[in-house]
Amino acid sequence: MQTSRFAPLVPVLAVLGAVTSLAIGTSYAKQLFPLIGAQGTSALRVGFSALFLLLLWRPWRWHTSRMDAAAILRYGLTLGVMNLLFYMAIRTIPFGIAVAIEFTGPLAVAMWSSRRVIDFVWVGCTVIGLALLLPLGGAQSLDPTGVVYALGAAACWGLYIVFGKRASHLHAGHTVSLGLAAAALVVVPIGVAHAGSLLLDPKILLAGALVAVVSSAIPMSLEMMALKRLPKETFGILISMEPAVAALWAMLLLHEQLTGLQWLAIGCTVLASVGSTVTARRPRAVDIPTSS
Repeated sequence: MQTSRFAPLVPVLAVLGAVTSLAIGTSYAKQLFPLIGAQGTSALRVGFSALFLLLLWRPWRWHTSRMDAAAILRYGLTLGVMNLLFYMAIRTIPFGIAVAIEFTGPLAVAMWSSRRVIDFVWVGCTVIGLALLLPLGGAQSLDPTGVVYALGAAACWGLYIVFGKRASHLHAGHTVSLGLAAAALVVVPIGVAHAGSLLLDPKILLAGALVAVVSSAIPMSLEMMALKRLPKETFGILISMEPAVAALWAMLLLHEQLTGLQWLAIGCTVLASVGSTVTARRPRAVDIPTSS
């Protein structure tokens, strides 16, 4: 009884851990941009993540049907393009703003899937939070190229949620390890072409391995576990905590001060996340979903 009572908290904690790890890892990764560029940093992140998870989970132990392989391939290719586009975006626009723009992807998934009025209340809270994070009416204009990259990452993030849910019937380690291997096929050649032999520097390799563990391997595994237990619309709103978590870690690690509006934005996103978790539909005892 106690286990079943606290079971709904497990995917919520997984999402919290994922966004925290991602915020820390991305903050550190941006420091590598002057050395190997966004492309090289993305290549190290995705490449090492794929290697670590392949060795950890050894997905060749599981049978993969042709249909499952196609689902994992779509998931992985989308993941790779999303990572590359986001790193390209934060070269020229602020990290927090890039995250806020990228969130139009999961928000679109949440809006498309919502059927109850209460879901739109939490989406509305999230929209308010994101609007407060964006520099609307500010004097400083955003780099158009960076914005386009962030919007592209947003589209990929929405597709990643959809494709990840379709593959969520598989073991999380199976899906994530093969998915990151597919992502590496996209990102690593681009990074090698840009950074070349600099990627072989031992210090850069060590830094890239650390970025891979903190910003990809850990959060991707946690997100897949959450996707197995949450509907994609709830996952999309819960993951909207990332701008708030990123802002908090930027304050701690980069000493960035938050304005009153930014704190209000954090409150809106936290409210949306908690509200969507509390009001999420629970399956009835007789309504047992089929599984393969």
